[in-house]
Amino acid sequence: MESVKRIALVAHDNEKRGLAEWVEYNWQTLIKHDLISTGTTGHLIEETITAKADGVRPENLRLTILKSGPLGGDQQIGAFIAEGKIDIMIFFWDPMSPHPHDVDVKALLRVAVLYNIPMACNRSTADFLISSPLFGDSYEPQVKDYGDYLARPLG
Repeated sequence: MESVKRIALVAHDNEKRGLAEWVEYNWQTLIKHDLISTGTTGHLIEETITAKADGVRPENLRLTILKSGPLGGDQQIGAFIAEGKIDIMIFFWDPMSPHPHDVDVKALLRVAVLYNIPMACNRSTADFLISSPLFGDSYEPQVKDYGDYLARPLG
């Protein structure tokens, strides 16, 4: 039995089409999992999967759409990661465009690394992740013990 993953799907404006194309190619695999996405990207993913399913939203599509990234969606995804509610993050971000919510983007990338979440920031890496034998199995990422950091003297 394949392990159900909780997959965060996020994309910047200039990368939304690229993520939608990736979802279009992998939709039959993705609908077996729980998908969590930021606002506009989530609606685009829903439209893409519905179009691939002959114009009918698949009953088994489990897609949670959060707020738009600049309106707090990136932070919502980060909170889900910190709470252990995300297993994989696919985040197609645009390295060539400045973003007004750049600090949120950096915080999201930081928390994904902090909690050792498998993360793809481009199509090639997303292809490697979804085709990995580990994708279909149960997998617990090893998270560094931050006990010493938490116990440090303050002041």
